[in-house]
Amino acid sequence: MNKTYAYNHKPIPFNFSQTIERFFVEEIPLFKFADKGSNLILKIRKSDMSTFKLITVIAKATQLEHRDIGYAGLKDKNATTIQYISIPKQYEKDVIKNLTTEKIEILEKHYSKFPIKVGQLKGNRFSIVLHNVTTEAKENIEKVAYEMLEKGIPNYYGYQRFGEDARSYMQGKEIAHSGKKLKGAKEKLLVSAYQSYLYNNWLSERINISKTISSNTIENASTILEYPKELVEVLAKQPQFFKLFIGDDMQSYPYGKSYFLQDFNKGTKEFIAHKSSPTGLLVGSKVKRAMSDARHLEEPFDDDELYALKGDRRYAWIFPEDLSFIYNEHSEQLTIDFYLPKGAYATTFLEEICKKSLKLKKS
Repeated sequence: MNKTYAYNHKPIPFNFSQTIERFFVEEIPLFKFADKGSNLILKIRKSDMSTFKLITVIAKATQLEHRDIGYAGLKDKNATTIQYISIPKQYEKDVIKNLTTEKIEILEKHYSKFPIKVGQLKGNRFSIVLHNVTTEAKENIEKVAYEMLEKGIPNYYGYQRFGEDARSYMQGKEIAHSGKKLKGAKEKLLVSAYQSYLYNNWLSERINISKTISSNTIENASTILEYPKELVEVLAKQPQFFKLFIGDDMQSYPYGKSYFLQDFNKGTKEFIAHKSSPTGLLVGSKVKRAMSDARHLEEPFDDDELYALKGDRRYAWIFPEDLSFIYNEHSEQLTIDFYLPKGAYATTFLEEICKKSLKLKKS
């Protein structure tokens, strides 16, 4: 897909590589653990190991089935990550004794009445080291990043979602349209890549609409978009960049109840205040669609043949937090720290700055 970037600055150059020495991420739990109960909660630091591999290693150390090991989110192999894992309390001695690989370190132990479930996460804190950052580029990165902190960024799925060749969504589409029940985690991952592909394309189109309105006269925008002039006038009056439409599914931010947008004044005030955000469709069964004008924009990116997975809605626009920088002028290395809500990709944050895909191309 051709991603539409929201900000208008010139691309800022830097060198990025997702490695265990330069990419750090730590999960922030949704709530504090009670420190009592039948489940052992392990805070684990791992490197050069995916979450699925971590679960396999823990299963081997404890003789547990994979389904008995809880986790909140998936973390990449090519990073140093801190995440929380749950297992039944009675296997504590086994995991402590047999978890001997140098790639895994248990940082803390807690207990809970309930196991950890997928999605039971507030967000992630990132620390990323960028190389070849000149003094000028450092100043430009900081300026843009602080603007993104205030105004927010598009919540695209990252390139990691779409496989090595960026075409896994095509296999997912075939599987979804076959009508067969999904077999195993791989097929679910492929179909979810197709979900993400449709969502990303919808989001790119919504950003393109917003850019067209913000960078043209009402007359020109009306002609380009083939919208009534009266509609463009209403949209142009919204002070924020990402334009809201009647019928958008708005959700309290960073989590909470949703409602369909009917009042632009209420919607834009809450959006600008980071109290709510519009959501995009993740196609699947039992999912709520947008209404009215927003549904008209959403429909081309819907697929009523995709019902093998449960559908959902995803924030279209998110707000980074806790931004800070450390710069070494001699080595031209810039360490950028920030927090994003669950499900958001640090690479999409960086891509909005450099305005290009950070996915390494294989030679």
